[in-house]
Amino acid sequence: MAIARPIQIRFERYSGDVGLAPAKPPRIVTAEERPALVAKAKRLLKERDAVLVAHYYVHPDLQDLAQASGGTVSDSLEMARFGHEHPAKTIVVAGVRFMGETAKILNPEKRVLMPDLDAECSLDLATPADEFAAFCDAHPDRVVVVYANTSAAVKARADWMVTSSIAEKIVGWLHAQGKKILWAPDKHLGDYVQRVTGADMLMWNASCVVHDEFKSIQLEELKALHPGAKVLVHPESPRAVIEMADAVGSTTGIIMAAERLGAKEYIVATDGGIIHQMRKRLPGVTFIEAPTAGKGATCQSCAHCPWMAMNGLYGLIETLEGAPGHEVFVDPEVGLRARAPIERMLDFAKVHLPTFQGSGDA
Repeated sequence: MAIARPIQIRFERYSGDVGLAPAKPPRIVTAEERPALVAKAKRLLKERDAVLVAHYYVHPDLQDLAQASGGTVSDSLEMARFGHEHPAKTIVVAGVRFMGETAKILNPEKRVLMPDLDAECSLDLATPADEFAAFCDAHPDRVVVVYANTSAAVKARADWMVTSSIAEKIVGWLHAQGKKILWAPDKHLGDYVQRVTGADMLMWNASCVVHDEFKSIQLEELKALHPGAKVLVHPESPRAVIEMADAVGSTTGIIMAAERLGAKEYIVATDGGIIHQMRKRLPGVTFIEAPTAGKGATCQSCAHCPWMAMNGLYGLIETLEGAPGHEVFVDPEVGLRARAPIERMLDFAKVHLPTFQGSGDA
């Protein structure tokens, strides 16, 4: 779709402390330990009537285990949908906390567990529910549209929840009706959606700690070394990086673009965890992580979410063995309110995007 001429774009800066507590890495699994741990995890999943749903960004050990044990590897909304449709009574979410909450919102009757409840998301942390509610109250004339990467409490304050694969379509539809939008939380995705749709959007000013670090200068240098490579970019990236892309898409969209474009090399500007699935689907193709702002020890994200990295085999086994502190709870009243904007998106997709598969959040 062509980029529309901007009509209006304003940012509301959140100046509070995001509270980026250090993410603790999981216990390292050696090659010798891995087979026994995987076998134990498979056995426990079966014994506990549990299904493992893993995000594209977590460690390959968990991605492979999810697929080998009847679970799934996907984006967060499809993780929740899969868990809802699966007969298992327990959903184990390998991802970050908002994903566990989303699974619980859509599956309140099921038990939802996570290997580490301290696995956060910078976008979620940068959008405190009370600050966001005050922002919404100050602009009652706007339709509130929030990205999936937010807490249950923030979703409960929204009119619509969107994923990156459907955001421009919903915002464009609202814009065609003359609606003004209040958008949260990712400013880069919001900027991209605004440029595509031309909608009047007032934006919460937050960004993903991983995607915000991709830089166009370093990307240009890498492209010079790989002139035949196609560039795949997630729209949470800065505008200058998006403008260099051969394809812009959600997590699932990036994988589909690689399959569609038919190149021998790709530079991928999203969390490097996704490359594991891309290599499995396209063996023989070269995938290169896009460069971030820092190099070596100075790199802030190095194209890997530190909280996604908290998920590991040992934590999963501890969770399945019944250790306390792994179950996801959402206040029933908050969950009921949060479910409404999610279902509104799903109902829209059924009518306007019959091929939509729930793809596209972080």
